[in-house]
Amino acid sequence: MSATPAGGLLELSSVSKRFGSTTAVEDVSLTLRPGSFTALLGPSGCGKSTLLALVAGLVHPDAGRIDLDGVSLLGAPAERRPVGLVFQKPLLFPHLSVLANVGFGLRVGGAGRGETRRASLEMLERVQLAGLEQRRVGELSGGQEQRVALARALVLSPRVLLLDEPFSALDSELRATMRRLVRALADETGVTTVFVTHDQAEAVDVADDVALVLDGRLAGHGAASGFWSAPSTLAAARFFGVVNEIPGQVRGGVFSAQGWGSLPCDIRDGPGVLVVRPERLVVDAVPGPGPSVTATVHEVRFAGTHLVVRLVRPDGGVLVAHPPVGTGVTAGSTVSVSAPPDACTVLVRDVAARD
Repeated sequence: MSATPAGGLLELSSVSKRFGSTTAVEDVSLTLRPGSFTALLGPSGCGKSTLLALVAGLVHPDAGRIDLDGVSLLGAPAERRPVGLVFQKPLLFPHLSVLANVGFGLRVGGAGRGETRRASLEMLERVQLAGLEQRRVGELSGGQEQRVALARALVLSPRVLLLDEPFSALDSELRATMRRLVRALADETGVTTVFVTHDQAEAVDVADDVALVLDGRLAGHGAASGFWSAPSTLAAARFFGVVNEIPGQVRGGVFSAQGWGSLPCDIRDGPGVLVVRPERLVVDAVPGPGPSVTATVHEVRFAGTHLVVRLVRPDGGVLVAHPPVGTGVTAGSTVSVSAPPDACTVLVRDVAARD
C-alpha cells in the first residue's frame, strides 16, 4: 500500500446552500490547515452535515468556493474528489465480506486484485480488525461496523477525511474508544480531518480546533479551549453549557454592572454582558481579587466531582457556581461571589436576548 499523502489545505469561501425556502448554510468561510483535526460542532439542523456534503460533492453550493490545496473542487464529481466520508450509519454491503467492503473503492477505481487485498488487509490491521476479514457484516458489532467504514474511507488515501457523527449510535465507553482510534489514525496518516458532532465534550476531547455552526452560519473557529475560556459571542458561550450572564453597560472601554463593579473591555459602547463559567466562580466569606458581589445561597447540590450552588444576587439575578466538594457553603447563608479577572469575558449583549 502506498503511503497516505499529507492532508490538504481545505478552504471554504462564502459558501451558501438553500433547499427550497430553507437556508441550510449561509456565507460560511472556513480554512482548515493541512493535517488539522477539527470538530464541526453545532445543534441538530444547524447545517453541519450539509457542509460535509458540500465538501464531499454530494450536493453543490448555490454560492461560494471550495478549494483543496488552491484548486477548486466544484468541478469534480464526488467520486473524483480525494475526500473520504464516514456516515452516521456504516452503509456497508451486507452481501460482501469485511475484506471486500474495505477494498470496494479500490476495485472500482481500477486497482488490481493483489494490490486491493494487500492494502485492505493492512488497513484492517490499522483499525484493529485483523483476522475478521472474511466475516460478513451481519456478524459484526456496531463498533466493528464503523471500523470497517473507517478503513474503507482511509484505504483510498484521501487528503480530507469527513466524519458525520459516526459514533452517535454507540455507547459512551465505545464512543470514547472510537474517538481515540480515529484521532490516532488521523495523526498517523496526516489526513485533514473534520469530525461532526453536537456534543461539546466530545468536540473538546477529540479535536484541536472547533468550528461552531449555529443556524447555518459559522459562529466561531479556533482552539477548543478558547470556546470555554474566552467565547467570542454570547451564543457561543451559551452553547458550551451553563454560563453566568451579568448584564451591564459598556462606556469608554469599561464594563459596569450594578452591584458587581467594573471591568476593562474592548467592545463598543452599549449593552454588554459579563460571562463567567460556573467552575470559575469563587464562593467565599470574603471578596476575591476580581469583580465580586454579595449573594444569598439558595440551593446546594452534590454533583460528584463538585457542588452545584445556586445563588441570588441583590438585584434578583441568579448565579450558578461549581465549587469543590467540601466547600463550606450552606443554603440560606450570605456569601461573596467573585471571579478572577482571567475568567471574565465581556461580550456585546443583544437587548432582545434573555438576561
